[in-house]
Amino acid sequence: MQKFKIITAALVFSSALLFSQNFKTSVTAKNGKEFPKIDADRKAEVKVYFPKAKSVTIEGGDGMQNLSYDAAEGTDGFWTFSTSPLEIGFHYYWFNVDGKRTNDPNTELYFGYGQPTSGIEIPSGEDFFFEKNVKHGKIVDDGFESEITKVKRNFKVYLPPNYGTQKFPVLYLYHGTGEDITGWERQGYIKNILDNLFADKKAIEMIVVMDYGVALTPEQEKLPDDYPRTVLSTKNLDKLVTHELIPYIEKKYNTNGKKAIAGLSRGSYQAMFIGANHPELFSAIGSFSPVIYEGTELQPFKELPVENLLRSKQKPFFFIGIGEKEDKRFSEYNAILSNYLNQNKYPFVQYNSPGTYHEWLTWRRCLNEFAQQIFR
Repeated sequence: MQKFKIITAALVFSSALLFSQNFKTSVTAKNGKEFPKIDADRKAEVKVYFPKAKSVTIEGGDGMQNLSYDAAEGTDGFWTFSTSPLEIGFHYYWFNVDGKRTNDPNTELYFGYGQPTSGIEIPSGEDFFFEKNVKHGKIVDDGFESEITKVKRNFKVYLPPNYGTQKFPVLYLYHGTGEDITGWERQGYIKNILDNLFADKKAIEMIVVMDYGVALTPEQEKLPDDYPRTVLSTKNLDKLVTHELIPYIEKKYNTNGKKAIAGLSRGSYQAMFIGANHPELFSAIGSFSPVIYEGTELQPFKELPVENLLRSKQKPFFFIGIGEKEDKRFSEYNAILSNYLNQNKYPFVQYNSPGTYHEWLTWRRCLNEFAQQIFR
């Protein structure tokens, strides 16, 4: 994930704001709540109760960076907002109420930007991540005490619909910066995506371990939250995955020994680092919105051992996915990585998600594509 964008506001005070009649309530709204709403043109309407506020503005994430809106304060303490068309996908947002960050009380909260945060879903017309009338897998909570980080590791495990009838391959999957192990379940709709793929026989049934993307000891947690700490955490995670997590999963669950690893944004770096460091362990590596930390112009992969893939007898399947509208730095990371693989004649698949930013619709699409091509 990246730093939020502050959305510019055109405040228009009036006694009433006329709403269109063709709006539908967002799937992120709490049960029984009418707002936020979206119309067929992807315009949103939001209504919130801040009776003592003097100023209310909307702030949000990458997919809302071009948003403008009109706002009006009603005499009853409600603030109403009518926006320009939003980009398709899932977007974090919140209010700045007299200088204080405040979530929308009408929406469910999703862990993003390091804390529970409101979200809005702008429909793209796709249904691959909708719940359908198919056989369902389940997600369970699990964890163990880590000797490497000296704390308990919590993670989630998706078990496919036919779990218990045979042994399955395992995908180790990571979230992005500021998010946690709930991301792929809640914002990512992983259960629906995989249930639907398996029902249509488009993918091999698999177990998915949604691990936590930070691996630091209590003392290391005190270090500045910067790129060097992220690299340190990733190196710890490499040891944790290979020495603790994989043995734990393979002992407890019905696995067949086949493994893949993938992640989004910061998780893409972690998946590439671990996968490239152990090409003998993983048959596939998925990099969704790739990020490369601590590289230089002369040594872009100074802290990413991708050269191991070139030397390895095993050649893991390599998948790179990115949103068509992602920020320049992510496009540059994507180009550095794909150019390197091309120059060294290492085969890979490049997927471009049309019309999406650095957000969860991009990553749902990446997972949907990646899952269909692994464990074959």
